[in-house]
Amino acid sequence: MNTKTVFYLCFTLFVLFVSCKEKTDKENPHVAISERNLQRAMAILDTAVAYHFVGDEMAMARFYNPYTGERSEETGSIWMYSSAIEAANAILHALETHKEHGNPKLYDEHFNRYTELLNKLYKSADYYKGTFTLTSYTQTKEWTVYGVDRGKGKGLARVEGIYNVYDDQQWLVREYLEAYKSTGDRTYLTEAEYLTEYILDGWDCTLDDNGNESGGITWGPGYVTKHACSNGPMVSPLVWLYEMYKDKDDKITYRYIDKDKNRKTAEMNKGEYYLQFAKKVYDWQKVNLLREDGVYADMMGGCDPNCGVSYETIAGTKYRKHNPLRSPQGKPYTYNCGTIVSGAADLFRVTRDSLYLNDGKTLSEASFAYFAKPGAETEGYYTYPTDGFSNWFNGVLMRGYVDMQPFDEGTAKNIESFQQNLDYAYDNFLYKGFLPTNLLAGWKADEKENRLEGMFSFTFAAEYAVLSHYELARK
Repeated sequence: MNTKTVFYLCFTLFVLFVSCKEKTDKENPHVAISERNLQRAMAILDTAVAYHFVGDEMAMARFYNPYTGERSEETGSIWMYSSAIEAANAILHALETHKEHGNPKLYDEHFNRYTELLNKLYKSADYYKGTFTLTSYTQTKEWTVYGVDRGKGKGLARVEGIYNVYDDQQWLVREYLEAYKSTGDRTYLTEAEYLTEYILDGWDCTLDDNGNESGGITWGPGYVTKHACSNGPMVSPLVWLYEMYKDKDDKITYRYIDKDKNRKTAEMNKGEYYLQFAKKVYDWQKVNLLREDGVYADMMGGCDPNCGVSYETIAGTKYRKHNPLRSPQGKPYTYNCGTIVSGAADLFRVTRDSLYLNDGKTLSEASFAYFAKPGAETEGYYTYPTDGFSNWFNGVLMRGYVDMQPFDEGTAKNIESFQQNLDYAYDNFLYKGFLPTNLLAGWKADEKENRLEGMFSFTFAAEYAVLSHYELARK
């Protein structure tokens, strides 16, 4: 066979391959939608990073107005900052999904640069770190964690008392675990497990008169109220940690209180410990915060007359004391339902306990009925809340539906509503690479009122990336 024949044979095979691929893409619209979603995710993230981050120190401007070009001097909190990490992780995951489904081109072009962005964000998060000594229910220990506000230098952030909250650490645990799964870099896993230890040190392990744990994690070490946002987000990461260690012999040492109020130390297999805690946190939130209409209240409150952190001395050692709370309070948020939909899906996936499957299905239906308002803003589209930080909250709910969909096809319609809203905004309101706060109503007539929260742009990028993965991986 001469060289010319080989060339034409190879060329013919290539043409057939391209033709078959084009035919497959046309026959399977999910592939085309998935790639378009991923391209949009990357474009939105790249634009947001370019305009919200300043210099090599990655200081994040909280607001940017694409109409006036004004960037706020106010920096984003660690929670807002973590939304950029979330978007990078979601894109990395989607790139991996494309590679797994026979389309390595996007992965080869972009995976390394988003890995580098992720690493820069991780290192610069040290500006939010600080060290303090905490007296918890079982011990007094020094911790290095993330404060709400950015410090003047790495490790110099204020973190004592109310200046750090457990839910911020929980979202970082989630994102660092996602980063570890995508990159294999154990730095992320080590940090995630350290923060997990800190968070679980905030679990109220005091015992009631019947010998049962009081349970629940307060909003932060300087707070008494126990919030849905400081409990629900921890369920899924604990399940992921269980999956990482379930077949290993790694042990973990933990502290608890026995029936005589003695503080004890015990050892357990890591996988077993993480799964046990995932179930405990899930149960506490369900028992205490699930409302009659099927969605979750914001927190357990009613702490008066003693709403301050209090302590007790036992056998000469000071410990944090249990503060009784009377009742669930605060309106439902999409965020607080989304974390539990994800938690139920993850717990069902690893346990096959139908209780979690039924909970997930019921909460998916109830939350969609409660939050998604048909035609409220634009005919043919579902309107979700946009007040406050609701855009980011809504993204958590969407991820919950995506996590649940493999076990409940009924959530597909819920997910589709998010796809439609993003596409409506992208097709009608995209301006200089940005989407408006209200995806269905668009920009404000007064250009000065179009200041965008950076975390909303990162949220939209993350949503598009999650939807890209979903379109390829869906059942």
